[in-house]
Formats: sequence, structure tokens, C-alpha cells
Amino acid sequence: MASTDQAAFDDSQSLADLDPNTVVIPPHGGTLVNRMASRSAKADLLEQAGHFHRLQLNAREFSDLEMIATGAMSPLEGFMGKADYSKVVDEMHLANGLPWTIPITLSTSKVELGGVREGQAVALTNESQEIVAVMQVEEIFTYDKEAEAQKVYRTTDQAHPGVAALYRQGELLIGGPVVVLELPQHTDFLEYRLRPAETRWAFAERNWHTVVAFQTRNPVHRAHEYIQKCAMEIVDGLLLHPLVGETKSDDIPAGTRMKCYEVLLEGYYPANRTMLSVLPAAMRYAGPREAIFHAIVRKNYGCSHFIVGRDHAGVGNYYGTYDAHYIFREFTPEELAITPLFFDHTFYCRRCGGMASAKTCPHGNEDHVVLSGTKVRQMLQAGEDLPVEFTRPEVARVLTEQNGK
Repeated sequence: MASTDQAAFDDSQSLADLDPNTVVIPPHGGTLVNRMASRSAKADLLEQAGHFHRLQLNAREFSDLEMIATGAMSPLEGFMGKADYSKVVDEMHLANGLPWTIPITLSTSKVELGGVREGQAVALTNESQEIVAVMQVEEIFTYDKEAEAQKVYRTTDQAHPGVAALYRQGELLIGGPVVVLELPQHTDFLEYRLRPAETRWAFAERNWHTVVAFQTRNPVHRAHEYIQKCAMEIVDGLLLHPLVGETKSDDIPAGTRMKCYEVLLEGYYPANRTMLSVLPAAMRYAGPREAIFHAIVRKNYGCSHFIVGRDHAGVGNYYGTYDAHYIFREFTPEELAITPLFFDHTFYCRRCGGMASAKTCPHGNEDHVVLSGTKVRQMLQAGEDLPVEFTRPEVARVLTEQNGK
């Protein structure tokens, strides 16, 4: 395998010229990782990779590879080896002691791996069999899928989408550093696909010293808007950071969601204090553990605060309403080094005459405008208007138009 010293990597993400006083928060582990091959090294690496055994990545693994390459998963430099994997599953930390809650792994089978042994290199390909990265295979090891499911997802139920994805994996995991030759060739949301170094530069240019991130895989409704604006009262800026990687088939498509975000920001948010960018991650639906993971990733993008709402990254009834809040108690503020902002269930209260939460409103449910995702889908399918207390009219129009197609 070609040299993996610093000269082999793309220097376009260097923060060397950025005034450290304007960097809102250090990356997780202190250094923003960059695993993109430099232009000078790329051709040589690609020629070498043509002689390596090939392993094809699925959509989630390709998303993980992209985030490793750009530093979104700092300090990871590749897919996890056994020590990191075991420590993360059992203790929610990397082997070096840093907090980490989601295994970032590359699975394979004995048949797919062929005769590859530890110490050799493999070429990683996309679904079109194009080589996108070279990986030094440091470890090949077996793992217990059921144990991982129980500890990471708190269930072994195959109806859980994250557990189902885990059970579809191969029986082996391979760990080792990667050098990435090609990122996914995205054709959507191009103006919003900012790498961690780029969001950090953008925050510095705006003179934002404190930035709150909001994770979402849904349209932003009035309840989300309320908690975002509450958070904006105590920071310099908001990064609306929707996840656009692989999600469940019944989640609202990313293209529809992005149109909702655009019309909402245009009409109801101050342009000089908000920024929209996308997160290429795949959803795990790991609830509490994914809340910590989402916070760490946003720390790498340069955010100092992170909003944790009700049932963060949840699915079905696998997690308690506020389990994603409680898990933060298992880490010290110093080791996470990003400030979580916890918000209760929010809604429009007719008697209060505005947005409120269970912490601030004394009135009963009969006065609250709350719609489930199922109810929203039913109303859209029936061509009914969503109440203005639930969502802005512009957002409702986007959802109605897209649902009618």
C-alpha cells in the first residue's frame, strides 16, 4: 500500500491559517481527521488498488466512509478494530478513552474476503464496482450480533431497523485505516454539502463563537422551530443540520424535507444567524446512543451546543421518551466537550396563546395542538390542511404538493 504519511492526504481542509480564537470548539480528540488522498498521490494509489482484492460497500458503509474521510467522525481514521469495537459496544468509549457510542464497522463474509489476511490492503468499491478507497486490513475478527444489538439498540427485535441492518451484516468485521480516493458523487443539495472544515470556516467568517446544532430527519414544524429559537437566544448562530443519508422507507424523502427547510428559513429565521447544511450520515435509530453520536459529530463540524429533544433518534416504542436526555449523565461535560440543550415535549397551547412545553404550560392536553406523524400523513393523503399552530403554511404547502405527486 502506498505511503499514508501526511503528504499522501489532501491539504484542502487545513485549519492552519484559521485564527484559533475564532474556532468555536476543538474536534473530538483534538484534531480534525482528513483521509482524502492528495491529487499527487491519488493516481499512484488507484493504480496499486487495481491489483488488490475488492470489497463492495453498501449505502451505510459508504456514508460512514465519507464521514471518516472528511473528519466528521474524528478521531476515527478508518473502520474500527476489535479493541475499539468491543470498548464502544460494552462501555461507550474508544480504546483510548474518548466517548463514542456507535460501532463504525465494515462487515464481510469469509467468501467475500477470499484469501485476504491481516496486514494486506483491499480496495473498497461503490455499487458500480468503482474503486473509492484503499484500506489497510489490520484486523479480521468475529463478533456477536445479538450482543451488539442488545447493548447498542437495547433490543434484539428484528423489527427494529437498526437491528435488522445489523443482522444483515457479514459474519466478520475488518478494521483498519483508509485512504479515500473518491467521495460519493452526490447530485443533490450540492450547495449545502459542507465538510466539517468548511462549516468551521463559515462559523469563523460569521464571527460565531457559539453555535447550536439541530439534528433532524423530519420537516421542521412549529415545535422544532420553538426549541431552535429558544436555543438561539443563548448562542451566536444555529446550524440546521438535517440528516440526508439512508433512512427508513416511510420517512419523508430528503428532497421534500430540504424544500421545507428552505421556505422556513427564508420566512421565519434571521439569515445572519442561521445556516443550513446537510449531514451525509445514515440513520441507525439507536435512540440514546445515537444522541451522543450525533452530538460528537456536530462537535466535529464546529458546534458548541447540541439540541436534544424528545425521543431523539428513536423509532417505535423501543426507548423511553427522555432516555436520550438521561444518557448524557453517563459522561462528564469535560469528556464530551459539547453542551447538550435538553427540551421537553413542546406544542401550541390554545389557552396560553402560543408555543409552550410541559415545563411551562399548566393546561391539559385538550388545549394542546399535537399531531402524530401518522396523523400528519393521513391528513396529507386526504388533502386536508395542517393547522397553522402545528406547522407554518409554507411548509404545509410543500408537504401537500409533494404528497400529491
